[in-house]
Amino acid sequence: MEDWYGTLISSLAKANDKRIVLLVMDGLGDCDNSGKGTALQIAATPTMDGLAARGACGLSIPVATAVTPGSGPGHLGLFGYDPLIYQVGRGVLSALGLEFDLKDTDVAARLNFCTVDKKGNITDRRAGRISDEVNRRVLDKVRGKLKAPKGVEVFFETEAEHRALLVLRGENLDDAVGETDPQVTGVPPMKADRDGYASGRTAKMVADIIAQVFAILADEPQANGILARGFAKYPDWPRFPDRFQLNPAAVAGYPMYRGVARLVGIPVVAQPTTAADVCVEAARAMKDHTFVFAHFKYTDKTGEDGDLDAKVKRIEEMDAALPKLLAARPDVLIITGDHSTPPSMKAHSWHPVPVLMAAPFVRGGQAARFDEIACRGGELGTFHAKELLPLAMAHAGKLEKYGA
Repeated sequence: MEDWYGTLISSLAKANDKRIVLLVMDGLGDCDNSGKGTALQIAATPTMDGLAARGACGLSIPVATAVTPGSGPGHLGLFGYDPLIYQVGRGVLSALGLEFDLKDTDVAARLNFCTVDKKGNITDRRAGRISDEVNRRVLDKVRGKLKAPKGVEVFFETEAEHRALLVLRGENLDDAVGETDPQVTGVPPMKADRDGYASGRTAKMVADIIAQVFAILADEPQANGILARGFAKYPDWPRFPDRFQLNPAAVAGYPMYRGVARLVGIPVVAQPTTAADVCVEAARAMKDHTFVFAHFKYTDKTGEDGDLDAKVKRIEEMDAALPKLLAARPDVLIITGDHSTPPSMKAHSWHPVPVLMAAPFVRGGQAARFDEIACRGGELGTFHAKELLPLAMAHAGKLEKYGA
């Protein structure tokens, strides 16, 4: 599939000293939570509402209408990469986020520790969100007992809480491996070498490794199994600084989001997690960079936990912290999410994501506040996420005229 739009924007891109900040409140979008309203509707957000009243609002479609995105595709769209063209498994993103020295021939996968019952059915896909300390202890146990396939090195690395990284290193490995996470509880994990993958040498290796891990962890009270997804090799893609003539930086606390930034050539300059620290570090990064990606995780985490009140609180925390970023006077500020995570669904969803852009030359005055309903009538309309960065560049004077 040809990336004609990305090629066009790249041909028009020009450098100047205007600063663009992309603040991603992960999983920001919502639905009405059984009539209670969205988290943004409920939250008290005077700072964002003020920006919305003066700025431009709309809704973005991360991948395509009715398609529920993963975090990787959701962020790639925001970085101006069409996620239908630029596809990569989550394993690579986890590896890059951990600064693992991934080779071109390696195959990486994202792991979740999980809890299974005596029948082998999954009761908790996240093993009760075990601590990093438990994660490291359990991986040490696996490393000490696992027998690697002949001629292959197997690496396990702690990511955070229940998340971990698996990397296979050897000759002639491929990433045609079935994901084992069924994304639901009450059923057993899927087979890495099931129909459709059964002929693959690497899939058979992974199936054996996973079986060993389950046997090794059988006596663990919570993390007694693993779920694997996103098997991938490192792709060869156009680099963000060259493609958009921007000097970028990433401010992101979680490894996955550092990984997706590094994947396209955006260096990580700080690793904050709280709303206040995200805003402070983004403001600091603006001094030396013309594009800053700032990531806040907890709006997604609370959504996945089904905790509407907590999601509202996290949104309010970011609203209270925003003046620290606004004081640095970004020329263009975008506030949005990579996807929607409604607490009533406890998962990512297909709902379009609210977008707020504070920038020069907007028409403004159409949104009374920043929420999904107000954004639906905003001047940006409903558009694909891959078009958001070019919109920001246009408002910052970073795109040449097309044609004579």
